[in-house]
Amino acid sequence: MNTHAERQLKICDTTLRDGNHAVAHQLGHADIVAYAQAAERAGADLLEVGHGNGLGASSIQVGRAALTDAEMLTAARAQLKETRLGVLSIPGFATVERDLKPALDHGVDEVRVGAHCTEADVTRQQITMLRELGVTVKGMLLMSHMASTKTLIEQARLIQGYGAHAVILMDSAGAYTPAAVTEKVGALVEELDIEVGFHGHNNLGLSVMNSMAAVKAGATIVDVTARGFGAGAGNAPLELVAANLHLEQIETKLQLFAALDAADLAESTFVKRIPTNDSVTIASGIAGVFSGFAAPTRRAAERFQVDPREILMELGRRGVVAGQEDTIIEVAMGLAQQNSLHDVMC
Repeated sequence: MNTHAERQLKICDTTLRDGNHAVAHQLGHADIVAYAQAAERAGADLLEVGHGNGLGASSIQVGRAALTDAEMLTAARAQLKETRLGVLSIPGFATVERDLKPALDHGVDEVRVGAHCTEADVTRQQITMLRELGVTVKGMLLMSHMASTKTLIEQARLIQGYGAHAVILMDSAGAYTPAAVTEKVGALVEELDIEVGFHGHNNLGLSVMNSMAAVKAGATIVDVTARGFGAGAGNAPLELVAANLHLEQIETKLQLFAALDAADLAESTFVKRIPTNDSVTIASGIAGVFSGFAAPTRRAAERFQVDPREILMELGRRGVVAGQEDTIIEVAMGLAQQNSLHDVMC
């Protein structure tokens, strides 16, 4: 059914939003100005800016951002001419009156409304309202590896029905394989009349392969971050995706050397630690656990003297998703009690 095969591939750079996770949401004004300029030079179609969890998410519970949403958006907006300014809105964090409308007043061009992969209905109010205002709006299905292809089609059709311009599958746990990407993205491309995108994480070292598989399956939107800057093992790196698109001769607006420069700039200025794979992030990918759980899992493991990988595997068995962070402590305590009982019996 999809009729957008002829459209040029669009690159969404989420460095200044998803990347904020990697520095506890402490990107500053100078960071945003410098990187927005670099993304503009690189030819990114969209630059997503904000707290790691999107509009309205700055809080004690998930982390206080260094800047307000308004300050971040204003700083980025002033640097962008060709690159569009985008934000993520997750109902529950963001509200229409307090967050979305002020963001539009600060020059946002596009809003991506996210929800858990089986709860697309919660996006209805925001998508409908944004379409009525004439704003470009896209739906994002988080933790999409957890749902079957059939379920994802059903949820994506809801988003399409609300008026979204696209549906993007988020690999929030870095749990996808290229075969699964090909199947799920391909099915959505076949069944929908709107564009399909892919947002990859790198827990299993497959973010670039998965992004390329998505493109070959018909996705016309791919998300990236400079140096893979993001939670846990990070995201699909801008520079590597750009290089592979260049080698495959897939047309985009990206300027290869400028994209490489943007990644170098990020590393030299605000990427405190280049995301890498270790036993914890790999276990997170295998378990299919949200990448943002890596840091709190490490803290809980140290506090209760248990193996963080065991925590993650149990979280995966329970199907825990973002918003259920308290379960990390519960699982860690349970494992500690089990270990103490085992020591006594031995």
